[in-house]
Amino acid sequence: MASSKQAILKEYIKYVSLSVVAMLSVSIYVLADTWFISVALGANGLTALNISIAIFSIVHSFGLMIGIGGATHYAIKKSQGENAGTVLTHALVHGLLISLLFVAIGTFWTPQIARLLGADGEILPMAVSYMRTILLFSPIITINNILVVFVRNDNNPKLAMAAMVAASLSNIVFDYIFLFPMELGMFGAGLATGLAFTVSLIVVSAHFFTKKNQLKLRKCKIKMRELIKIDSLGSSALINELAFAVSLVVFNLVILGIQGNIGVAAFSIVANIAILLISAFTGVAQGIQPLVSRGHGTGDKFLINQTLKYAMVTVIAIGLIVYAVAFFNANIMALAFNSEADDFLTYLTTTGIRIYFIGLIFAGVNFIASAFFSAIDRAKEAVAISLLRSSVINIPMVIALGYLFEMIGVWSAFVATEFVVAAVSTFLLFIRFRAISSANP
Repeated sequence: MASSKQAILKEYIKYVSLSVVAMLSVSIYVLADTWFISVALGANGLTALNISIAIFSIVHSFGLMIGIGGATHYAIKKSQGENAGTVLTHALVHGLLISLLFVAIGTFWTPQIARLLGADGEILPMAVSYMRTILLFSPIITINNILVVFVRNDNNPKLAMAAMVAASLSNIVFDYIFLFPMELGMFGAGLATGLAFTVSLIVVSAHFFTKKNQLKLRKCKIKMRELIKIDSLGSSALINELAFAVSLVVFNLVILGIQGNIGVAAFSIVANIAILLISAFTGVAQGIQPLVSRGHGTGDKFLINQTLKYAMVTVIAIGLIVYAVAFFNANIMALAFNSEADDFLTYLTTTGIRIYFIGLIFAGVNFIASAFFSAIDRAKEAVAISLLRSSVINIPMVIALGYLFEMIGVWSAFVATEFVVAAVSTFLLFIRFRAISSANP
């Protein structure tokens, strides 16, 4: 047995705690935007943000896909004694190419996308302004996400965390300056997020000037099979993040038909508060990736098993504690984002928090399962879990329950989806866990 329980737990706590703090910082970007916009621009601003935030999630998700996929490929190759030096080069080139496509979309097609996502009337120019700003910052957002994951895998999780915390704090400052003294509206909110990622990129780049740095950009011919391998290993991370974007789009369109803009504003508050818990799950999932990938590369099955057990206990405990806090404080949370003191908005939001947040308990299991399978190079299981969450079950569930039970059905659809997928994830993990355990000497 290559690792002891005590050693694994110590390393698990180090990687996961730092990763969770970093991802909570990312979620504060969105939550800060939500609060500042709710105060500065009211319900219309919240509606525009909720329609627009899907674009941010898409840009963010591609950076995570390449970062996690590339870093997983790097960690496995390195642990097996292979030359891993060209993986970072492939990842950065890949990220730049994809982000340039986002820049082109932001330059030429933002109004059409905003309309497609449900923006119209006075909401349209607000949504277009936020979307275009995010898309034009996509190269910085993408490269930052790639480097943060690589630096974490290069035994510097503290710097990766520091970069995201610095970005979060600067985003809050920029939000205040751009939305209040300068009154830049939705453009200011998007600009604050873009500049916050710029701060993060500057901080994380300091890793390349430290003694512990083992990441080197190697001049090499870009090979399609390497890009495909990176995408394959990171595909579950992409789909997990896209699940949020897809859910937003589907929920927004269904809610617009049921309750109009005020319903979308309520969902904006609920979904963006939920991002805090989702980001904690993402942090645990990203934190275990270096450990699980190393265990897979070296054949240390005990390390894999123990890390998986710790991760599951962590996310279930977080989910239960946060749900209890949210249930008893739902009204306070709703009022915090309701600057116009609209009673109906408060009612919709409070009800939504108490129902929707049940699903987050099951979502934690799904995040860990998907990340675990990706980290051990089993992309099919990882992608299957992510696809079930993002579209296969989620979309029909939202449409059907929304039609039958209106807003109660909309909130319940998320719960039902995550519960069903958690059952599938548990079954797949049980099979894999038993296979790993039986092979352990």
